[in-house]
Order: sequence, then C-alpha cells, then structure tokens
Amino acid sequence: MRAFVFTDKSLARHAGRFVWLEIDTEKASNAGFRRKFPVQALPTFFVVDPVDEKVAVRWVGGMTVAQIDRLASSDALESKRHARGPDAELARADSLYGEADNPGAARAYEAVLGQTSPHGPRYARIVDALLFALSQADSSRRCVEIAHEALPNLRGSPGMASAAASGLDCALNLPATDPDRARWIAEFEAACRAALADTTLDIAADDRSGIYGSLVTARTDARDDPGHHAVAAEWASFLEREAARATTKEQRAVFDPHRLSAYLELGEPERAIPMLEQSRRDFPEDYNPPARLAIAYRAMKQWAKALEASNEAMAKAYGPRKLRLYDTRADIYAGAGDSTAARHTLEEAVRFAEALPAGQRSESSIAGIKNKLAHYR
Repeated sequence: MRAFVFTDKSLARHAGRFVWLEIDTEKASNAGFRRKFPVQALPTFFVVDPVDEKVAVRWVGGMTVAQIDRLASSDALESKRHARGPDAELARADSLYGEADNPGAARAYEAVLGQTSPHGPRYARIVDALLFALSQADSSRRCVEIAHEALPNLRGSPGMASAAASGLDCALNLPATDPDRARWIAEFEAACRAALADTTLDIAADDRSGIYGSLVTARTDARDDPGHHAVAAEWASFLEREAARATTKEQRAVFDPHRLSAYLELGEPERAIPMLEQSRRDFPEDYNPPARLAIAYRAMKQWAKALEASNEAMAKAYGPRKLRLYDTRADIYAGAGDSTAARHTLEEAVRFAEALPAGQRSESSIAGIKNKLAHYR
C-alpha cells in the first residue's frame, strides 16, 4: 500500500475529510491503540469517528486507489450517526467488526446482507467483512455458503477475487468428513482461476499473489504434487514479472515475502537469496530481509548462514512479530542438531511473549510456543 497506492497523488482530494494516521502496531508505545482497535491481520484500515472514537468502518487487506476512493467517499460516518432501519443495523455490524467481535459481527452483517441489493454500493464491502468475520469465528461452513451465494453477484468486480479466495480458504478448513468438501474446493479453485485470468479486475498484485497462495494450498491438500508444482511455478513467474516492473526499491521489495513463499513451495529457496541480499543492502535498518534470509537458509540446511541472518534480524526486530523470529531460530538450532539451544530459544520466546503489554500479548501465541517447547523436554 505504501509503495504502490498511497503514493498516488489523486488521493489528495480526500485529505480534507480525514486525519490520516499510520500506526506501527509492533511498537510498545502503540499497545494502547492496538488494545482499543484490535488488529487481526495486516494491513488493516479503520475509519474512526472523532466524536466517540469508535470504528465506523474496518477494512482488512489491501486496497487499490479506486477502492480507497469508494471507501473515502462513502457516507459510513454520517449514516452511523443518524442511522435508521437497515442503516442502523449496518452501523452496528461495522461497530462490532471494528471491535473484532467476529461472531457478533458475522450475525449482524448476515442480517444486513439479507436486506441489501446485490447491485448496491455496499454489497461487496458487506460480503468481504462477513467472510472475514466468519473465517475468524471458525464458521467455515457458513463462510463457504455465503461466498457461493455471493460470487455470481460479484462477477467482474474486485469483490469476486476476494470472495473466491475466502471461499477456497474456508472450504479447505472444512473437516475431511464433510461430504461437500471436495465439491466446494473444486468450485472455488475454478473461481480463483477465473479471477486470475480476468486481467480487467482492479485488484492489487499482492492480492493476486494471495490467490495463487490459496491455490497452492488446495493442490497440497489434494496431494497433487504435479499440480502443486505447476501452480507454484506460475506464482513465482507472476511475481518475478511484477517485481521487474517495479520503479522503486520499495515497490520491488513488496514482493519479497511472496516470492520467498513461492520459491519455498517449489523447493528452490536458493532463488530467494539474490533478491533478499539486495533488500538487505537497500534497507539496512529493516529486520525483514535478514529474517527472510534466515528462513531461506534454513530451508537450504545452511545452518551457519541461517543463524547469522537470524542474529541480525533479532537485533533489529521488536514487538510481537519478534516471536516469528524466535520460532525460526529454534528450528535452525534443531536442524543443526542443537536441541538444547532450540529449547533455550523457545524459553526465551515465552518470557518475551509474556512480557508484552496488553494489546500486544497473545495468549494463543504463548500457548503455541509452549506446545512446541514441550517437544524439547
């Protein structure tokens, strides 16, 4: 978003309506903001009412300039204050969604959806929010059903791509015993393929990349090794073309994590080394390039280089994301045969996680680390 979208000068026309604020949610000083405005995925955007400091609209995921225009031009804030009937119900759903009450938001959005025209300007936003809320509330079956119902209404719009990918992810989360699981997966794989083939859809390149990621997961789930490799190769080629078109180092680096994922899926992590070394030089203060190098070298079983990159990343990182670095570091030690160092790394990770301030501390993350640590005792 920062590299491709917010640089667009046309967005300046919205400057007078909003106070634009970017928050680094990893910093301890911003824990209070994160506690008040829960962030479950990045990027997340909030439109906050200055009167009561409550969320009028939350948007999870990237946006194009056109999508920002539609969101910024909506009457969400005004309708929230003076809402009646369906508008009041939508405002309530948006409020619950902003508070990350996903079960409550899902129920509220579904009620609003039943009163909303598929051709109306709010339909796509409601569907997008509803699908995310359902996925976070572990309501995979209902998520699949809503995505199935919405897809025909979203055909030809950016919402089609989002609904297809969300539907596929939710279908993959259905239990293996679900009799409709294979049918749903096939339907949404086809929808994802259609979205990728439609070059007229105004969706960001990294959102297209996310669709490829879902398709790779589907082929893994099917134990289709040739299909998995074919999709991963297509994914990598797409990302390399997009990175080659970048006009700034910031734009090029946007694709680093996506390309690394594609190369790992191909079993060719060495292909990530040149791009990550370039980003390491371009952004010497950023922990991400060395953190990703550690992952690549771990996959290559080059333990000394992986540990060197991990040391560099750990020295620069901060906040909850540092837990991922601890996890990678423990795996590096384990791969090198040093289970004692792996255990000590995870013990340090638990102490770090438990010391995070409210708003950043995650009990599920702590439980996950402790569960992994139990294997070393």
